[in-house]
Amino acid sequence: MHNQFAKPYRKLITCLTIVLFGIVTPTMAEDNPLEATFEGQVSFSNAKTPLWLNANKYGLSTLTPKNAYARANILYSKDSLWNHFDINIGADIVLPFHYYYKGYNKDYISKLIIQQVYGEVTWKKITVFAGMKQFPAQLRNNLLSSGAQTLGINSRPIPQLRLYRDTWWEIPGLRNWLGFKGHICFGLTTDADWQETFTSGTKLPYNRWLRHHEKAVYLRIGKPKKFPLTAVIGLEMAAQFGGTLYNYKGTDQNGYRSFHYISLGNGWENYWNALTCGGGGADESKYVNAEGNHLGSWVARLEWDSKKYTIGAYLDHFFEDHSGLFFLDYDGYGSGDNWNVKEDIKYLRYPMRDFQLGLDLKLKEFTPIQGVTLEYMTTMYQSGPIYHDHNETTSDHIGGIDEFYNNSNTRGWQHWGQAIGNPLYRSPMYNTDGNITFKSNRFFAWHFGANGSILRNLEYRVLYTWQKSYGTYLNVFAYPQENTSILAELTYRLPDIMQFHSPMIRLAYGADMGKLLGDNSGFQFTVQYKY
Repeated sequence: MHNQFAKPYRKLITCLTIVLFGIVTPTMAEDNPLEATFEGQVSFSNAKTPLWLNANKYGLSTLTPKNAYARANILYSKDSLWNHFDINIGADIVLPFHYYYKGYNKDYISKLIIQQVYGEVTWKKITVFAGMKQFPAQLRNNLLSSGAQTLGINSRPIPQLRLYRDTWWEIPGLRNWLGFKGHICFGLTTDADWQETFTSGTKLPYNRWLRHHEKAVYLRIGKPKKFPLTAVIGLEMAAQFGGTLYNYKGTDQNGYRSFHYISLGNGWENYWNALTCGGGGADESKYVNAEGNHLGSWVARLEWDSKKYTIGAYLDHFFEDHSGLFFLDYDGYGSGDNWNVKEDIKYLRYPMRDFQLGLDLKLKEFTPIQGVTLEYMTTMYQSGPIYHDHNETTSDHIGGIDEFYNNSNTRGWQHWGQAIGNPLYRSPMYNTDGNITFKSNRFFAWHFGANGSILRNLEYRVLYTWQKSYGTYLNVFAYPQENTSILAELTYRLPDIMQFHSPMIRLAYGADMGKLLGDNSGFQFTVQYKY
């Protein structure tokens, strides 16, 4: 192990040497539209990479005990092109070392990662985007939060076409007291080979080339320039659809796995169904649900923004179907020959018992403590422990067991083994049986984060998370599993060196304690230069 790892580290040192000395060119002009960031990172741990050294890094991480990467991020920005358009073009290339993703009997090894590559054009603050980019989560402090439940920052970016506005558009005629923003996109996941490798040697299904869809809208009530109190309510929705589902059928005469291929639909009508939550599943006959895996969150934030501090409270309610989206589900079906006919105006009501509730504080003039976040999260209810669909003999419909992040036709709300949303749903990459599912989606947790500046150029960040999980409704843990995860991080920013601006050195310590993730501890060292 030691000798195998020594060679990649020599390669890493060579890459960093090139980054630091080999690419230095004459000083750029102040108005040069080109910006470059170079970064190197090394991680050591005793077992798996601890949670907060691995999670919420846009998927640029691995559980391998010893790993590293060299990274180059180039951004070209041009404002007011032809006095109408703003243009951004970016590329973010990563050379990883020991980025192993362990499957059941075969490991997937990443040799080159294209983390970001994109182009976007903005006209009157409306942006047309193509490519893949690290989009931040909304309505929270991404540096201190445990992460959003639907549109988080935990997995690798997905290539997509996106139309969005990330600044508030004030509705005319209301004196800027009401505004909205949002986005809509369609994309294509890139983890097809990883899924096939991860399940190799098992009888478990996997997907190739799933399509991805998102839409979100946020409404702001308030006028920050006039009054410090504002309220935001939003709806985030997403879907996985299309591609191909591979179901295990047996082994052929040569001993290789044989599969039954199911096309999940890749035509224009399938994109329309994803947009409108229509259609039906590829393997559905008796009961028809919306096509693909649909999910989302109701989100809200109440904020008071003064000259010296900003304090806010936010809510993230995750849902998988109508019972969580509307807190209602239809239950007025007939009986006998009319068992599938909607006859009565009758609904079951479901309370909102699953949510993430957060409080955050930002101090603008007190540098020792610049930000504090406290979150409580529970996913224990999931519309209840009973699911019964109406049939010829029983007309009642009970829509429980929502199975957060899991789906029968897609491998769930994940990309490259990482939860697309919140990492406290233990990601499939932790599984040792090749199963691409979430085995811990019923839990409650407390999370705390804080950051600030100890000295003028020395910053810190601390995270603490305690979690208690019961597994899932369908596969309950024999005993509840607990976990405590911590992070202690120091960042030192040096004076400008040559053409490099704000060089940064970061040292982080992370640890997990408990049965849910295991006992892991380790260090992470990062160097970054901006040019």
